[in-house]
Amino acid sequence: MGVVTRQVTRRSAGLLLYRRGLAGLEVLIVHPGGPLWARKDDGAWSIPKGLYEEGEDAATTARREFAEEVGSPAPDGPSVPLGEVTLASGKVVTAFGLEGDLDPSTVASNTFEMQWPPKSGRMQSFPEVDRADWCTPDLARTKLNPAQAAFVDRLEAALRAGGPQSR
Repeated sequence: MGVVTRQVTRRSAGLLLYRRGLAGLEVLIVHPGGPLWARKDDGAWSIPKGLYEEGEDAATTARREFAEEVGSPAPDGPSVPLGEVTLASGKVVTAFGLEGDLDPSTVASNTFEMQWPPKSGRMQSFPEVDRADWCTPDLARTKLNPAQAAFVDRLEAALRAGGPQSR
């Protein structure tokens, strides 16, 4: 008889912050920090998100991770469930749309440590998020990790259908 191993699916939850103005709908996306992402742009951005454990509430996690990754608490208000996507890595991401505003220049992320340069034995700290930006849904689809682009489509559909605070 073989040994049965259970592969644990890594799960993240995040918020797709959105605002509506004279120029139309905009969404806030973030660029991952650290040297591995420094020269990557299209397809590299993300929604603010982070890991959570089995039994934790995804919506609560999404708000906590937003605060950790952008340095500001998530706005109050109802959220729009945007479902799940599976990244190429196998990680499952659950997202929620939330209306609000944030000045991207104020983003101050928590940090992580990694050995850099590789094999140097030197540990360095880097921000989890090095920048954030508001963009149109079309630009977001280009900038976001390809699997996460589906969240923009789902947000637009939910707002057209009369989701929270739709005008």
